[in-house]
Parts: sequence; C-alpha cells; structure tokens
Amino acid sequence: MVKQSAGILLYRTTNQELQVFLVHPGGPFFVNKDDGSWSIPKGEFLDDENPLDAAKREFFEETGQTIDGTFISLAPIKQKNGKMVFAWAVEGDINPATNVSNTFELEWPPKSGKFKSFPEIDKAAWFNIETAKIKIIAAQAGLITELLSHLNIPGF
Repeated sequence: MVKQSAGILLYRTTNQELQVFLVHPGGPFFVNKDDGSWSIPKGEFLDDENPLDAAKREFFEETGQTIDGTFISLAPIKQKNGKMVFAWAVEGDINPATNVSNTFELEWPPKSGKFKSFPEIDKAAWFNIETAKIKIIAAQAGLITELLSHLNIPGF
C-alpha cells in the first residue's frame, strides 16, 4: 500500500515579496541537515479520511496553529520514497516563533534501549521563493511552482 500524506502550503506577501511557510523535521537524523530537508507541514492519512481535513489536522499538529481560508488544490506529487503528497495552498500569516509541534518517541542512541522524545518539527520559517526552492525537499518544489502558476506570477 502506498503511503500518502496531506499538507498545507501557506503563503503570504510581505513588502511586495511572496513568501512560503516551511517546517524542518525534528529528531537526530535531521539535526545537521538544512538545504533540501524542509517541507510543507504535512502528515499521513488513511483512505477513509478526507485529505483536506487531514492536511488541516497535520498543520495544527506540527505548528500548534489552526489555518483557514480559501484553499487551492495542488496536483499531488510523488516523493523519492514513493509517498504521495496531496497539498493545498492557502494565504495566511502565522508567527513561526510560536510554533509548537507534537512529539515522537525514538530509541536513541540506536540499540541503547533508551527512548527519547523529539519534536516532529524543530523549526519553522518563512522563506522567499528562491530560498524556499533550495530549502524544500526536491519533490515538493513543484508545489511552489504550481502555486506561482495559480497566482499568475511569472519567472519561476
């Protein structure tokens, strides 16, 4: 069964510059990774769950903030690991400094028998489009390109 995730590409315009909101995965495997590691807030959902409802739920779980507005459906993308990502873009503005993420348990260090709690998301930030395309997971960059198309912004 193919894993599937649903997420939100939040965007805003600040000082006449379009920005997107991305999150960085927490835990020991991503602590020293930056470019190509950021993502839209997203998470897995089951076949019987409405994907947009799942995207909103995951956004809340990873940021601690609710989001609402006019959602733009984006074409699903397939990540390198085979996971399908269903995404919606929505205009909004949140403060990344107030980001509060859910946590997960992981045996750390490996084979130590000790379990440690890590935030699912350890950082969140707004990025201009050029920087976002460097920071985001390669397969998700297409979501930004599609957003630009929906907003009729040429040049990317």
